[in-house]
Amino acid sequence: MALSENRASLPNLTERARHGSTIPLLQYGNAEAREVAFTWLEAARIALVALSAAAVWLRLWEPFGKLSLIGLLGVIIGGWPIFREAAQNIAARRMTMELSMTVAIVAAAAISEFFTALIITLFVLVAEVLEGMTVSHGRKAIRNLLDFLPRSVLVRRAGTLQQVDADVLQVGDAVLVNPGGHIPVDGTVIGGHSFVDQARITGESLPVEKSAGATVYAGSINQSGALEIRAARIGRDTSYGKIIEAVEEAERSRAPVQRLADRLAGYLVYFALGAAALTFVITHDIYSTISVVIVAGACGIAAGTPLAILGAIGAAARLGAIVKGGLYLELLGRVDTVVLDKTGTLTFGCPAVQAIIPCPGVARGAIIGIAAAAELRSEHPIGKTIVAFAQTLGEIIVEPERFEYFPGQGIVASVSGEVALVGNRALLQSHGIAAPRDLLATHEGASEVLVAREGKLLGAIAVADTVRPEARQAMQEIDRMGIRTMLFTGDNQTVADAVAQSLGIKEVAFELLPEDKRARVKSLVAAGSTVAMVGDGINDAPALSEASVGVAMGSGTDVTRESADVVLLGNDLVKFVETLTIAKRTRKIIWQNFAGTILVDAVGISLAAFGMLNPLFAAFIHVASELTFILNSARLLPVVDSATGWARMRRNIVLPNNS
Repeated sequence: MALSENRASLPNLTERARHGSTIPLLQYGNAEAREVAFTWLEAARIALVALSAAAVWLRLWEPFGKLSLIGLLGVIIGGWPIFREAAQNIAARRMTMELSMTVAIVAAAAISEFFTALIITLFVLVAEVLEGMTVSHGRKAIRNLLDFLPRSVLVRRAGTLQQVDADVLQVGDAVLVNPGGHIPVDGTVIGGHSFVDQARITGESLPVEKSAGATVYAGSINQSGALEIRAARIGRDTSYGKIIEAVEEAERSRAPVQRLADRLAGYLVYFALGAAALTFVITHDIYSTISVVIVAGACGIAAGTPLAILGAIGAAARLGAIVKGGLYLELLGRVDTVVLDKTGTLTFGCPAVQAIIPCPGVARGAIIGIAAAAELRSEHPIGKTIVAFAQTLGEIIVEPERFEYFPGQGIVASVSGEVALVGNRALLQSHGIAAPRDLLATHEGASEVLVAREGKLLGAIAVADTVRPEARQAMQEIDRMGIRTMLFTGDNQTVADAVAQSLGIKEVAFELLPEDKRARVKSLVAAGSTVAMVGDGINDAPALSEASVGVAMGSGTDVTRESADVVLLGNDLVKFVETLTIAKRTRKIIWQNFAGTILVDAVGISLAAFGMLNPLFAAFIHVASELTFILNSARLLPVVDSATGWARMRRNIVLPNNS
């Protein structure tokens, strides 16, 4: 049955995140009260219809023979919501099950079968309430994301502590959070020492130590000591506010499969009414005709499809993956190829200098000095590693006069009036400088950073990264799903092959520029593959936008996260695998509902047309099949552990236990 009224009652999560995180307590309580009032009204209507049906069956008061006043009043009062929605749908030129049920109820009443009309009405009302409760549970799973944001906070102003509403917080306020309290802002610790559980934001499984100068995030939990925090971002600008906003936007979006479900539901109603008309023309049996109209049900897909998508998006969010819309969830469910970046995605992105290999007659200090000066302004992890290494050696790093970054190649800088090149072979070759292939022969698996000055090769720096411990497990799980994995990296072949071999990735492309990655992903999509691209750096943004689904690591750059369709909170690749599992399970459940609905309707209409189903049994089949498919979709809803507040997926998809 249609659930438009329930949809309208969903609070706007973005608005609640916008001004400090939550709506006032009184307003929230009133919303709950309205839901309770709605439930009691429906319960009273259902009870009235049930009592009317019992009275008609027992013929307690029938003064007008075939016209049952009790039955007529029960049909009018009980069926009013159904008739009203049918009229609204006719006005909007929409074909829904309410219209076919209205036809069946009116037809049964017209031939004085008031008991049949009342039982049909009763089944429909009960089905609507159960559907509404199931969908409300799904939306509540989304709303409960806000439970980790306090409604009032303790602030130090003018030297005194004040308890204020969260919506009046200002950037720069000093916020105090006691042990066990939820942090309401993104900011910097200015006093105190504690351990903070920030798994909901960063995905870190263990509490993180925080003291003066440390960064904290809204939505995390202060565990041990009191903290005083200088607010840097509040409301929707916090990390948690952006998560809520993204989830709400995803909940509002409509996947193509939802539009298909709506169209199929309309076609089934047309088919049922057409079959009923044909049945009456051939058999002249009004009971068989009514049974044909009643038995056909499409609400299992019309309501079950958005419920499945809603539950999956909510479950993914609680697992630590923000899916930005039903479209991307649907595409994830069809993914057959996963392309992964290396640095920061499969590895920690925190490389260390392993060795300095000088050319004959060149001092090691000259190589690291030139490289550190050129990389001083770089944001690349390898550049930062070289600078940090030079600092630990006590090198005096010269400020470059000119600095130019070439994505996928390296840096050209002017250091002390001399042109310095720090990067890969492609950079040096573009400047006419040759480098021997065996410079890093004894450092297999390390990244090669070549250093040249004034057109002369000085040597190389071997930099190695560490593969994430969960990456191997993630690749194994993806392989078990029958999904093709590929590694695209700007690094050299030796490093790329070493990482791929350690993770069991068979297809590798190396020394790729950002545009090369984009072109390769584009060609995969053009060849008919459904591609998920996983990356974290700014050089991954073009490929992410070209993929069927772009997936950004939570530690990646702002540009990467904006280009992505799915954002992983933190850097755990297992979350990506879990999200893939949810998406594929969602797709499977939706298609189960589609196939089941068509099968039940086809068999039911055939039996009803041949007089093998009476209206009451037809109504039972209609409601039972509907609820079966809706409950099938409800399996995707997360189950909240009351002890920890974490949501856990039914069956095998679980969150790590942080207790």
